[in-house]
Parts: sequence; structure tokens; C-alpha cells
Amino acid sequence: MSQIFHPSTNTLSKVSIVSVVLLLGGLGYGLLALNRSPYVARTKIPFDQPVPFSHKHHVAGLGIDCRYCHTTVERTASAGMPTTETCMSCHSMIWTNAPMLEPVRQSWATGKSLEWTRVHDLPGFVYFNHSIHVNKGIGCASCHGRVDQMPLVHQENTLYMEWCLDCHRHPEKHIRPRDKVFEMAYQPPANQLELGAKLVKEYKVQKLTDCYTCHR
Repeated sequence: MSQIFHPSTNTLSKVSIVSVVLLLGGLGYGLLALNRSPYVARTKIPFDQPVPFSHKHHVAGLGIDCRYCHTTVERTASAGMPTTETCMSCHSMIWTNAPMLEPVRQSWATGKSLEWTRVHDLPGFVYFNHSIHVNKGIGCASCHGRVDQMPLVHQENTLYMEWCLDCHRHPEKHIRPRDKVFEMAYQPPANQLELGAKLVKEYKVQKLTDCYTCHR
């Protein structure tokens, strides 16, 4: 019986199979890279705001504490947004005619709140409580990055579940003394793991990784 396929068919079959595997692997890697890109994860991208508020100027330049504007961060789930009255406590006396602050003056005159664009926008099925994290020794910069160096705030971290779980599983790597929570320039000491283990015990931090901790 004569041979049906040419001897080179075996080679072509092997090359085809390897090519398909490599193609699928490359496609999977590309999709993974896209999913973690700034475009999808929303990291490093400043958003347009009704007023170009600079945390770098107000926090690093003027030394304003986070809690001056985010007044409820220590006692409620939401950190809170400053009211127009908070802005006008200063800007009724300084930069009173600055064009960029016209939306603030209009808000003050009409009583209509400014509509800020949310930067750290978690899905509706995710529950996050600022006060718990702050009172357990997790610094603002741990999640939000060095906002004191941001002319316009952007999302520093992906906020993906795996990112949150790393901290929940190993809080000793991230926890700091409570009096350093709002210190933007805080640097972990050389003995962070030793200090962290001590603070985890002192602050009664639980390594909560059950689904219902965040998904309610």
C-alpha cells in the first residue's frame, strides 16, 4: 500500500502544534498584561476634576493634615469629602479671584455641592471600612500612595483582590504605629517584621481572609 502522507507531514504537525501552544500562551500573557495595565487597573492616571486640587501643594506645601478635609476617616467607613465650607474657610481670604476656584465660589453661592470624580472607585459588591484600617495601624499611603507628592490624585495601586489579600494575610509587613498612620513620608524600620508582629498582637489585628469579610 502506498504512503498517503508525505514524510514531512509529521514535522509540519509538530510545528503546527507547538505554534498553536505558543500562540495561545502569548495570547493569554497579553490578556493578563492588558488586565494589569494602567488603562484597565486605572493606576497612574489622573482624572479631570471640577477643580484641579493639588494634594502636593496643600499637604506637602502647606502641611494640612488628611483629617482636616477627610473628617470621618477615623470613625466611619467613608473617609468623607470636604464640604465647600471647608474650602472657603481659607479661600474666602486667599486666592479669592483665582479663575480655577470659580466652581468653589459658585458652589458656595448656590449651595450646590461640587461633583468630584471618584478616583478610588471600588465595585459595589466590595465593602471597605476606612476607620477599621486606620485604627488598626494601616497608613493612608499604604493604599493611596504618596498623595502628598501628587499634583492631581491618581490611583497608585490596582486595588485587585490579590493585592488586598496580601495585606490581610501578612499584616505585620504593612502595619505601623497608630501615631504614624497619617504621616505620608513614614518609612518602615529595618525591624518592620518584628515591630509588625508586636503591633498585630497589641492592636488585636485578625488575618481576615473569608469572602464575607469584604463581599457582603
